[in-house]
Amino acid sequence: MKPKPNALNWLLLSAVVIVLDQLSKWWALTALQPAGVPHPVIPGFLNWTLAFNTGAAFSFLADSAGWQRWFFVVLAVVISGVLVGWLARTARGDWKTALPLGLIVGGALGNLIDRLHAAQVTDFIQVYYREWSYPVFNLADCGITVGAVMLVVFGLFAGKAKA
Repeated sequence: MKPKPNALNWLLLSAVVIVLDQLSKWWALTALQPAGVPHPVIPGFLNWTLAFNTGAAFSFLADSAGWQRWFFVVLAVVISGVLVGWLARTARGDWKTALPLGLIVGGALGNLIDRLHAAQVTDFIQVYYREWSYPVFNLADCGITVGAVMLVVFGLFAGKAKA
């Protein structure tokens, strides 16, 4: 019996996310010096602002003694491995599962490269309104967030479509 085609080809999307993330971080590192200085893109809403994060989302554990680097490296490898396994068991045509997984894997590995190379993640996208400012983030974070939201939304509506 011939095995059914799986969704591992969606790892090409992961590779695109990684390349775009790393290119954008290279640009940020070369164009946005010194760190912390906002460069307005859409005044009142969006700046390019170079920042570095040794922690995770919202600088979680950033003030720790350095062990968090390896914790997040292991976490990214394990989660990416689980998601690649999920892709291997997903039908090739199931884009509502494969697309978000590809985005999340690409984002996780994009930030993993930073952690391995520089012991910190390079961020540069700052969204704000008046006194409110969202924590500075990067394209890898976008892949992770958009992928996770898509998994939840598609998961919620999949039950209604079958009913």
